[in-house]
Amino acid sequence: MTRNVRHGQDKPDALEEMIVEFTDTNPDFPQLLLAAERRRGLLRTLAEQRRHRHLSQTRVAAAMHTSQPTLARLETTAADTKLSTVERFASALGYAIEYHLVPASKSKRRQGIVVES
Repeated sequence: MTRNVRHGQDKPDALEEMIVEFTDTNPDFPQLLLAAERRRGLLRTLAEQRRHRHLSQTRVAAAMHTSQPTLARLETTAADTKLSTVERFASALGYAIEYHLVPASKSKRRQGIVVES
């Protein structure tokens, strides 16, 4: 049995059990979960940058050609957001999103290792 280090328990918590169940159904689930965590992290970083720059959601949403409630949902939910929306969010803050391809066998992200810069 795995140890839940966060809570000091010797049995899996509900989230761990759910991950195991979904992985049994779809062996790619752990990679899908990691990808979702990366997207969520990017959106969290963009929201932090907006706040750090003292920009209102209304102002940034206008620059994105969307509404403030839409931006609020983008910043606070784990929805599977379109790349074009993330790019508009980044652009409204003066950033650009860049992509690059790495062989999956060499990807640190695919192996669950994330390098923060």
